Amino acid sequence: MTVPAAGHRPDATPEGAWAGWLPGRSWPAWTWDPAWREVAVCAAHPDDEVLGVGGTMALLAAAGVRVHLVAVTDGEASHPGSAVRAPADLARARVDESGRALAALGLGDARTTRLGLPDSAVAAHETELVDALTAAFEGADAVLTTWSGDGHPDHDAVGRAAVVAGSRRGLPVWQYPVWTWHWAAPGDPRVPWDSAHQVALPRAVRAAKSTAIDCFTTQIAPLGPDPADAVVLLPEFLAHFGRPHEVLWR
Repeated sequence: MTVPAAGHRPDATPEGAWAGWLPGRSWPAWTWDPAWREVAVCAAHPDDEVLGVGGTMALLAAAGVRVHLVAVTDGEASHPGSAVRAPADLARARVDESGRALAALGLGDARTTRLGLPDSAVAAHETELVDALTAAFEGADAVLTTWSGDGHPDHDAVGRAAVVAGSRRGLPVWQYPVWTWHWAAPGDPRVPWDSAHQVALPRAVRAAKSTAIDCFTTQIAPLGPDPADAVVLLPEFLAHFGRPHEVLWR
């Protein structure tokens, strides 16, 4: 993810609030069609896919469904003004982190398509992105993507483009929240709870997801002492992604 220091906002919703609300939801379980052979997973930045649907990806792979990661940006803008890493260097590091995270989830051989769009400027290339995703979705049976209302411009643009591209291909498109857990509140009317589905994560899958998140060291640890090199994903933000389930909606 590329956002300003996730977790620093004083109005952010703590995980404790979600922990007291989510167990009372009677959302249906999300299941995949046993005929599916491949699912395309769209990520605006390296780590979005693991935070949002890392466990779901692991379950799909364990069931024999191929996972095709479509990485829209390489996350080079997570630390603008860094005194330690230039954008190109940071991009290389984040791509490497993504590869190690996939391996931790049992997806070391997953196919990855990197579109190389500019981090933090995806919306300016949305028409191009729709075409690129339409091509990338060839052979897929379904799509998982960041939500078009997630609150980060890149996430939103990827979600919108994936819905259009999926429609072109006649594919079901499921969207996953990431940033939403930070700015929304339980029952928030801006969130489509009425179409939410849950994916239960066995203990071993949760452990693998935790290990995968730890691979993103450029985001969960400071690059250096300068404020421009501060942690992006603080522990209070990461707490949203250690739950025994993930959420998807259409």
